[in-house]
Amino acid sequence: MFAFFWLMLLFYSSLVTTQDLSHDYVLQGKNIIILAGQSNMSGRGGVINNKWDGFVPLECHRNSSILRLSAGLTWEEAEEPLHRDIDVVRTCGVGPGMAFANSVLAKDPSLGVIGLVPCAIGGTNISEWRRGSVLYNKLIQRANAALQGGGIIRALLWYQGESDTVIHKDAELYKGRLDRFFDDLRSDLMSPILPVIQVALASGKGPFIEIIRKAQLETNLQNVKCVDAKGLPLEPDELHLTTLAQVELGKMLADAFLQTVPLPVQSNAPKRFNNFILDFLREPFW
Repeated sequence: MFAFFWLMLLFYSSLVTTQDLSHDYVLQGKNIIILAGQSNMSGRGGVINNKWDGFVPLECHRNSSILRLSAGLTWEEAEEPLHRDIDVVRTCGVGPGMAFANSVLAKDPSLGVIGLVPCAIGGTNISEWRRGSVLYNKLIQRANAALQGGGIIRALLWYQGESDTVIHKDAELYKGRLDRFFDDLRSDLMSPILPVIQVALASGKGPFIEIIRKAQLETNLQNVKCVDAKGLPLEPDELHLTTLAQVELGKMLADAFLQTVPLPVQSNAPKRFNNFILDFLREPFW
C-alpha cells in the first residue's frame, strides 16, 4: 500500500510539472494576438519630446504568461515598450497590448498563455498596409513565424487611421481600403473569420477625423468589432493617448476580445484526481 501511495504522488507531481512548467507546452498552447496599425497601437504613452518617462502602470507589468515575438522572431517574456524593436524611427512608450493581455488573463485564466506579435509602425497610411506592401508582408511573415512551435492566432488588434485624416480623398477611400485589408489578411492567414478588434480614432493629424471614425464604427464585416477611443486623454501633442488612456483602451480591447472567445471548457480530471488523493489520504493504509 505504501508503494502505491508514493507512486500516485509521483505521478501527480509529474503531471503538475508538465502542465505548468514545460517550455514546449507553453509555446504549443499559446494564444497569438497580432498588434498592428500606427503609433497609438505601438504606444506613445508617457513619451514627451521623443523621450519615454519609463512609467509602467500595474496593469502593464510583466507576467510570465504573456510572451512577445521579438524583431528577431524569438519568443520572450513581454514587457513595455512592446514595440521597442519594431517601431524604431520614434521612441515607443506604453501602448494597449500589455494592459490588454493582463486584463484578458485576469478575467479568463483558463486561456493560459498569450503571445503578442507587435507589428505597428507609427505614421503609416492605410494604403501602406495593402496586400503586397512592405508592412503587409512583414505582418504576414511575423504571424507565420509566431505559429512555429504551436499556438493559434486568436485575433488582430488594429488601431490606425490618424494619417488618413489629412487628405480628403484618403478619408473617402478609407472604408474600402480597410475592408480589403481585413479580407486579404484573413485570406492569407487562412483564417476567414479571424476576430478583428479595431479602435475608432480618438484623434487625427488632419481635419477629416469624423469621416474615418464613421468608416470604422460602421464596418459590417463578420467578426469585426470596434471599440471607441474618443474621449480618452491625450498627450500634450493632442494626437497620442496618455499612459493611463492606453491602460483603459487595453481593458476595452480585452472585453471585446473575450466576447469572441468560446466559454472555457475546463477538464474536471485534475479536480477529480485531487479529490482522489484527498480521499486516499483519509483512509488508513498502515
